[in-house]
Formats: sequence, structure tokens, C-alpha cells
Amino acid sequence: MTVVFFVHEAEHVFLPFNMLWFSCVATDFCSLSQGGQAPEVTGSPTEKAILSWGLQLGMKFSETRSKSSILQVFPFNSEKKRGGVAVQVGDSEVHVYWKGAAELILESCTGWIDTDGSKQSMTPEKVGEFKKFIEDMAVASLRCVAFAYRPCEMSDVPKEDQRADWVLPEDNLIMLGIVGIKDPCRPGVQDSIRLCAAAGIKVRMVTGDNLQTARAIALECGILTDPNVSEPTIIEGKTFRELSDLEREEVADKISVMGRSSPNDKLLLVKALRNKGHVVAVTGDGTNDAPALHEADIGLSMGIQGTEVAKESSDIIILDDNFATLVRVVRWGRSVYANIQKFIQFQLTVNVAALIINVVSAVSSGDVPLNAVQLLWVNLIMDTLGALALATEPPNNHLMQRPPVGRREPLITNIMWRNLLIMAFYQVAILLTLTFKGVSLLRLEHDNPAHAEILKNTFIFNTFVLCQVFSEFNARKPDELNIFKGIAGNKLFIAIIAITVVLQVLIIEFLGKFTTTVRLSWQLWLVSIGLAFISWPLALVGKLIPVPDRPFLEMFSCCCPGKKEADDGKEGSGVKQIEVV
Repeated sequence: MTVVFFVHEAEHVFLPFNMLWFSCVATDFCSLSQGGQAPEVTGSPTEKAILSWGLQLGMKFSETRSKSSILQVFPFNSEKKRGGVAVQVGDSEVHVYWKGAAELILESCTGWIDTDGSKQSMTPEKVGEFKKFIEDMAVASLRCVAFAYRPCEMSDVPKEDQRADWVLPEDNLIMLGIVGIKDPCRPGVQDSIRLCAAAGIKVRMVTGDNLQTARAIALECGILTDPNVSEPTIIEGKTFRELSDLEREEVADKISVMGRSSPNDKLLLVKALRNKGHVVAVTGDGTNDAPALHEADIGLSMGIQGTEVAKESSDIIILDDNFATLVRVVRWGRSVYANIQKFIQFQLTVNVAALIINVVSAVSSGDVPLNAVQLLWVNLIMDTLGALALATEPPNNHLMQRPPVGRREPLITNIMWRNLLIMAFYQVAILLTLTFKGVSLLRLEHDNPAHAEILKNTFIFNTFVLCQVFSEFNARKPDELNIFKGIAGNKLFIAIIAITVVLQVLIIEFLGKFTTTVRLSWQLWLVSIGLAFISWPLALVGKLIPVPDRPFLEMFSCCCPGKKEADDGKEGSGVKQIEVV
């Protein structure tokens, strides 16, 4: 943050008063280090910006501190939008300084300091002038902070042992000045918000700034696109909290920006959105954000500026305090979910094919084409190697173009059912054909019957394994036509496919005694590869078949009235939208 405006006619008059204020702030909220050539300012972003500006004006904090002592501190309160400090500057002179939201501080002012250092009455005309300054800065997306003070007599200050309950006077203040603080959007924020919108994630801004500042910032970062929007798209926190619960739920869907809000307003917005069926993620860094972070489906706290209370109440800590990191969180979360679905599709395809082949063969002929050792190798391909190959697929931007997944949406989607049924049907068809007609199709009628049977079973086993290798490629992109897109970026997938093929060749050609197989001729190898290769064009054609939006399992709910009634009593299966507050 940087201070970019100073709205007051008399900078030389402002300095003596506010040097003391700056020094008090530095004592209680920030620390200044004189090590090296330039002093270091630490603390909250707002205090750092103001104190850094004070240093640029030539203020000497240590010298001013030595001439005063702090009597009482009122930390910044998010409800009142202000913070104060009482300072003794002489034997009997006490100044109570306030810093906070400019328009709220202005309401408490009855005077202001003129260019000659004299106190002037706050006339309606002057109030209008200050309000114009505030409005102009707010339109320029500046956070307006005002400084004011009021003198007190030492006799009005409670004794030290009674000072803990002393409420600093907030009325009859004298305006010292107003600054505008610029908190520029980080690079990439607009792109991140655009990606969120494409992913079905609506970003809402809840801020303590006034509506004009909130509007300007929202336009700058892309949350708003129309500068002329009005309620309820942009709303004040006070207006929102005064609505009834039902009214808040109706309005919550339309809100994009909430200004002059309190932490409780954020909590009310989160509850209203959740009651409407939305999945809500909340970002926050302050202690007062803890209730909203805890109430949300996903709480995200700031790792740098966030308090310990906020971090403990959150589910995820964003280490770099960058909104773009939130997009990476969503992308990785969707990637993990998508990879699980890919593995399930691949595993179910193998399971369905192997189960049907062995069961049908055992029932019809009393023998099975795949023995225990061969099924163990297939299981190794399916579980261990398959999981490593598909579960390590890196995230991509295509994931951010998908709609959100509902709380009760089935893990196995209609697209997955279509893909796995097509692949399983094809594998079962060719392998059962080989099981019953393999001897004649492979022209083994004139071979020794025992050798012909083991050669046929070896060919079935080899074709089945190669079908799974080709099916692994199809599982990479369940909803995309180009199954090779991005494959060069997944070295582990390529390595596992290569290892699987090499081990299959070794098993067939050199480990026949162990797996009860015989060597295959190069012609049979080509036929096995050709049958497995058909999986690719078949999957390509299958992906052109449209599927309904309604899950397949729900279509059969009419056959189970009891289950349907139970499901009707549960929360809706679809998520309307993911909200980031």
C-alpha cells in the first residue's frame, strides 16, 4: 500500500499535530528499525503505508516519542471503523487522537485546522468540501483515512488503576487531514477472476471501505464490469444486516460487492449463500473473520498477514496472500478429483471385462482363459501401475472450464459410464469370441490340441493386457477427443506405459513356465496389437455420443419409490455455484 493523496491545505500545520499521532501509532502497532541506511517499517499494510509516508515527510518518531507518553489505546475496531489513542503531551495537556474511515471521522468533527494553524468551525460548506475530497479519492479506488483529535484536561483522565475502563471521547473532534491509500491489484488478479468465472466460481468482495472505493476496486480487478450497477449488486453492510433472513437469502444471490461491512455482515452473507445451496469459500486474515471462516464450506486464511486465530479457523492457509494462488488451489483440487475419476473408469473397465470373460467361460466350458498368475499381473497393471499413471496427471486449464461438482453428484458420471461400457463391451466381445472360436480363427486346428489351447489362452491374455494399455490412454481424457494432448508433460505416464509393455513382452517370451504361456509369433503379436489399437478409434467415436445431464442412476429411481422419497428429503444434489467471499 502507498499513500498517494494528502487532502489538507496546510501541510506545515498538519505535521506538528500528526507527528505525535504517527509516533503513537508506531509505538503501539508498528516497529521502526534504523539499521542500515533506510529505516524499516513493519506492521499492518495500512500502518506501514502511513508511517512510510511520515518518514518521507521528515518526521522523527523517536524525538517526538520522548516528549510524550501514551495513556490509553483503543485498538482499531471493525464495527466502529476507527482506532484511537490518548497521549499526554505536557504536564496537564492530553490529546485524544482518532484515525479511521474518513466519512465516519468527519461526522464526529466540529472543527478543522486552517493554514495558519488556527482552529476553524466545521461549517456545512466545509463538510461538503471534505466529502467531495473523500468521494473523489474513493472513485479513484483510494481507501480514505482521516486523522482527528480533541484536547482534554488531565483532570478528565481517570487514575491509572481505573484507566482500563476509560472510554475515549469520540465527539467534538478537530479534523487534521485525510489521506488516500492505494492498494493496487496484484498482477494476474484480473486473469484469476476471469478464470474463476469460467469455472463457475463467483467472486464477491466484502470490504470495510465505503461503497465508492469498493466499486472502483471491484471494477479495477474485474469483479464488476458495469460502473453503473446499484443495489443489490453493490450494497452497504448496514442495509444488508437490516434485512430479514428470507430477504437476505434472496438478495445474497445478486450481491457482488458489499461495502462498509462488519465481520458479522460477512458471516450473515455466508449463511445466506449456504442456505441457498451454494458451496461457499471465504478468505480472511483478521481475528474478526474467524466466525465466517469457520462457517464457510472452505475457509482460506492469509499466511503472511493472517492472525493465528484466523489460521486456526480456516481449512487452507494461502502462504503468499495472493488471490492467484486460490485459482491454483481450485485447479489442483479439480485435478485430483478428475484423476480419481480417470482411474475409476480404467479400473472398472478392466474389472468388468475380466469378470465377464472368466465367469462366462467357466460356466460354459468349465475352464477359464486367464489363470491366477495372469490375473495377478492384470491386477498389478490395474491397481498399482494404473494408479501411478493416471493419478499423477498434472492440472490443466481445461479443468477450469468445467462447471462445479455438486455435493451429492455421483462420482461416476454419465460420460464415464458411456466410456467404460463401450470399452468393456468391445473387450468382452473380442475375448469371448477368441475363447470359443479362437482355435479356428487362429488356424490351430491341425496343432496338438493341448498346445493349441495354451497358445489360444496366451493370445487372449496378451490381447487383454494390450487392450488395457491402450485403454489407459483413453482414460486420460474421458471427455476430450485428443487423448494425446499434454502427454509429453507427464513423463511418469510414458514411463509406466513403457514398463508395462516391456514386462508383458518378458512374460510372454521368457516367463512362460511361470505364467503358463507360450511364445507368440510376430504375426500374432501384430494381431494382438491391432485388436487393442481398435480401442482408440472406437473410443473416439464413442465420445461423439451425447449423454443426458441427469445421472444414469437417478433415471432408475422411479423403480425404487422408497429410495426416491429418501433422496427428496436430502439436500439438493446439484451445486448452484461456488462462491468466494
